[in-house]
Amino acid sequence: MHILAIESSCDETSAAVLSNGKICSNVVSTQMIHQRYGGVVPELASRAHQQMILPVVDEALEIAKLDKNQLDAIAFTRGPGLLGSLLVGVSFAKAMALALKIPLIEVNHMQAHVLAHFIDEPRPSFPFLCLTVSGGHTQIVKVNAPLEMEIIGETLDDAVGEAFDKGAKILGLESPGGPLVDKLAQQGDPRAFDFPIPEIPGLDFSFSGIKTAFLYFIRKETNQNPHFVQEQLPNLCASLQFTLIEILMRKLRKAARMTGIREIAIAGGVSANSGLRAAVKAAGEELGWNVYIPKFEYCTDNAAMIARAAAFKYEAGEFTDQTVSPLARMPLGH
Repeated sequence: MHILAIESSCDETSAAVLSNGKICSNVVSTQMIHQRYGGVVPELASRAHQQMILPVVDEALEIAKLDKNQLDAIAFTRGPGLLGSLLVGVSFAKAMALALKIPLIEVNHMQAHVLAHFIDEPRPSFPFLCLTVSGGHTQIVKVNAPLEMEIIGETLDDAVGEAFDKGAKILGLESPGGPLVDKLAQQGDPRAFDFPIPEIPGLDFSFSGIKTAFLYFIRKETNQNPHFVQEQLPNLCASLQFTLIEILMRKLRKAARMTGIREIAIAGGVSANSGLRAAVKAAGEELGWNVYIPKFEYCTDNAAMIARAAAFKYEAGEFTDQTVSPLARMPLGH
């Protein structure tokens, strides 16, 4: 079984080849043009995908030492994501599958983040809980089977990745700011400043309040000392990161208690954050969890996770047809 997978949901153009259950190539082209605008510009993203998709697919096939005529199926991200970006990947996959007369497999981007844990060993046992954290999503997912997932908690407003990036922007850091906050936080004191942790019922999250509190705090302190941010940057990053991770961990610990599940995973772009990875490992040792953390290359958007999810669908006989269209919003179970 040889599957070519395409990922184009945001600002990474990626293609991967999975052969007989193993990832043979995973090529990711990250768009740098957005840095000057402080965030992803959808129109520029879709244009960049158009420029990069063919060379990225060619490179993925070349690394895998596979001819396109050997492919058994083509998988693609249908959603969720930026509509223009998704459209490039969906259209390319449909055209290539039609030309090669092979099946199409649509993949839910968020489902693929969870299933990235099945690319390499060790792999979680079912059922397991997955904290999926990215720039657009924050979810606790109960995973009963590869294609059977249930969201038991999610953000009511902003995603945690957005909170990281907005906090970085308030501090004057370049975009994307999340990784810079993480890097600076390692040099600072996480207890230097206290920021509020919202009391949200159940397993849901909220990050809009922490962003507002952080903004007002910075405004107040810089009015008194214009050099405050510059002088306290590592401590500010460490304190912000500590608060955001604490919000995540309180709900994850609660979900584990409520469900009795001790197989715990994290996924999504923010799962690359060193503070979160350390916090989940520490909680695992304290509470007897079996913790699963993906390799860095499988945390951010990539086609390898799309290929892995597609393999489960291929085995289940779940294919789509040429009438398929992208979905900017796509429920997890879709």
